[in-house]
Amino acid sequence: MQTRQRQGRLGAATAAMATLAAAVAALLTAPGAGRAEVAVPAEFRGADLALGEQLLREHRCAECHTRLVGGDGSGIYRPKGRIGRPAALLSMVEVCSVELKLQLFPEDIQAIAAVLQRDHYRFPASP
Repeated sequence: MQTRQRQGRLGAATAAMATLAAAVAALLTAPGAGRAEVAVPAEFRGADLALGEQLLREHRCAECHTRLVGGDGSGIYRPKGRIGRPAALLSMVEVCSVELKLQLFPEDIQAIAAVLQRDHYRFPASP
């Protein structure tokens, strides 16, 4: 008798797990699944993040930042009171472009700044 009860409980548990697995699978395959929707400041909306990542690598930004501040170079981000809003971040990327004679286009600067926003700054979205 106990064996039948145990089998009944195992069958119910297995059915519940199958239902749960189906629900999770449906959620994971839904449009937009796996991507957190993050509000982005207006200055960075529509920026080409892949381009920004490519330009950061191509121009060796991390290597220069490492030489300037040491460590892994990330200490250059968010210096106290210096870059406190998205426009200031765009301006700082522009300064690097001019000082280093990179001749970046405005959309390149936006793309680089958008990657820095995503990875380091995380300014709240503007209305």
